[in-house]
Amino acid sequence: MNASTNNVIRRLCGFALAIGLTLVSACASGGGSTSKDVTSGNGGFTGATQVRTVEGAAKAERGGVSADYRVGPQDLLEISVFQVVDLNRTVRVNTSGEISLPLIGVVQAGGRTVQQVQDDIASKLTQKYLQNPQVSVFVKEFTSQRVTLEGAVAKPGIYPLTGQTSLLQTIAMAGGLNDMADLQGVVVFRVIDGTKKAARFDLKQIRKGSAEDPVIYGDDIVVVEESGSKSMFSRIIKSMPVLGVFSFF
Repeated sequence: MNASTNNVIRRLCGFALAIGLTLVSACASGGGSTSKDVTSGNGGFTGATQVRTVEGAAKAERGGVSADYRVGPQDLLEISVFQVVDLNRTVRVNTSGEISLPLIGVVQAGGRTVQQVQDDIASKLTQKYLQNPQVSVFVKEFTSQRVTLEGAVAKPGIYPLTGQTSLLQTIAMAGGLNDMADLQGVVVFRVIDGTKKAARFDLKQIRKGSAEDPVIYGDDIVVVEESGSKSMFSRIIKSMPVLGVFSFF
């Protein structure tokens, strides 16, 4: 191991008593003894996993990334290990879908969900350096997500999402609304648990600040209906409550 790796290992050993983590072979090889984490009947593993799952899901929601989003090339990942700041990194996924991290080296991130990347990093750290590491992965920038805008916008089309993007920001990417737009007829279609759902939003209320500007996720379809339209689609939209709640469509 090089000097940089040795420095990280020494810091990890020093953190062991402070944060209740048990270090394994790396510390043992330096003459230290290992001790068993007795915070729970199974060494705390289940609890740590649950913490990673809940925190990871919450961060993914804040970042506009759905739980089943799969990391892609050029995505920027923010990786942290609870109370082990020397392992925290912000890394960009390369064209092969890989990232490189201290101690564990190359990790395959492309094509995996955020949870799978978290679990893989935690598993690799557990093998030689830490027991029960609490790893968190947050997609800071995502370049492999797209949103489709249709209807009464200036430039309908498919646009990339990079970072958290709201409905108003998404419409701005398409050049804004055209003169025929119905501000109360904006519908977002989204696939949730394999089922296509939709929600209607009122841009007038959002602009006034009396309604929330929702986060748009990758693969969402945003449709802005034309004012005065009498099509079947328009009648369906008008029957939907303007609550921003996704329902079966």
